[in-house]
Amino acid sequence: MTTRKLAAGGYRYIPAVSQYSAGVAAEPGFRIDRARFSRIVALREGFELIEHALAAVGRSTAAFCACELRSPKPFTEAEFREFNAVYIEALGRWGLIEGGVNPVARSNVCPELDPPSEPGFYAFSYTVPDSSAKDSFVVAGSAEAPEGRDNYRDHAIARGDVSTEGLRAKARWVLGEMENRMRMLGVGWDSATATQVYTVHDFHPFIGEELVRRGAMRGGLVWHFNRPPVKELEYEMDCRGVSLERMLWL
Repeated sequence: MTTRKLAAGGYRYIPAVSQYSAGVAAEPGFRIDRARFSRIVALREGFELIEHALAAVGRSTAAFCACELRSPKPFTEAEFREFNAVYIEALGRWGLIEGGVNPVARSNVCPELDPPSEPGFYAFSYTVPDSSAKDSFVVAGSAEAPEGRDNYRDHAIARGDVSTEGLRAKARWVLGEMENRMRMLGVGWDSATATQVYTVHDFHPFIGEELVRRGAMRGGLVWHFNRPPVKELEYEMDCRGVSLERMLWL
């Protein structure tokens, strides 16, 4: 699979599934910045706030290249499809869906403690012009099941096994997916500025052997006590390499 360019946005992306691309990287002459909301904002409000934030820095909605969502609890397969349809429709109104292909990378996870009452935005990333920028990228979140199959649960790695070895198998598969996506974008762990893990299970027994030795923690690690978005998935990761991050206080 090769990347495609979204010229209007100043980035290239890895085509994946209808709800998101597998990752994005800035094109020459651009960089990717990240903004996090001080609270989770519901989808409709979030899209409005993002549009205003982009306009404030002189960017159109075409610059919106990645987002991090939070949902109340893991979805069933059917619920996940319904949610994605609503999200994709909103991106379509911004003109971001090209021939049914979604260029925007995404993570969507579920806080175990103090979850939101409805799905919403936690953070988003966007491109800005920068002639001297280094490589910047965002890899979409992946849990322990391949994308694009008829469902997730039947293809989950070590399904139902949350023992140390079961979690290790899940983590190895997900790490491989992160590395495959970075490779397609022309980057690696040495370009990453942040790595995030989403699980409610203890993965410390293998963190050194699996994550540290592979270079996934060169910039440290952010552990979110969250579950992946679909029931029966247990471990998710994403990563990014960006130069500028800011907080949007609400």
